[in-house]
Amino acid sequence: MTTEMTTEETTEEMTEEPAATGNIVETAMAAGDFTTLTQALEAAGLVETLEGPGPFTVFAPTDEAFAALPEGQLEELLADPTGDLAQILQFHVIEGDVMAEDVMGMDGEMVQTLQGTEFMVEVEGETVALVDGAGNRITVVQTDIPATNGVIHAIDGVMMPPA
Repeated sequence: MTTEMTTEETTEEMTEEPAATGNIVETAMAAGDFTTLTQALEAAGLVETLEGPGPFTVFAPTDEAFAALPEGQLEELLADPTGDLAQILQFHVIEGDVMAEDVMGMDGEMVQTLQGTEFMVEVEGETVALVDGAGNRITVVQTDIPATNGVIHAIDGVMMPPA
C-alpha cells in the first residue's frame, strides 16, 4: 500500500519558514511597508552595504514610524543624507543573523550597532522594545522577515543614537 501526500500537505510542510528571495534592501522594497526606509538608505549611500554579504539584522522603521517623526525632521535629515541620517540608519543595523527567538532571550542586553554605539533590548512577555540613545522605547511589531543576507524586524519608531 502506498501513501500519497497531496500538494497542499507537501506545501504546508515545506513553507513553515518563509524563504528569503532577496537581500535586505530588495526584501525591504518588496515588503511595501519600508518605502521611506529604502529611500533614506539610497540617499545615505547605504544600499551597497546592506546588499553585501552580511549577515545583518535590521530593525526597520515602517513608513508609519517615519511619518511619526516631528514635522520637518525627515526632510531635514534627507537634506544632509550622509550626516545624521546615515548615523541614524546605521544605528538600526547589527551584525549577524539575529532571529526573534534569539532577541527574546536578550532582555537587558546592550547591542552593538553598525553605527558604533549601542541600544538596549527589553523583553516583557511577548513584547520586545528597543531603548535608543535618547531613552525612547521602540516596539518590534513584526519579526523574522528573511533576506538572503540577514533578517528584518519591523519597528514602530525611528531610533536615535546617543548624542
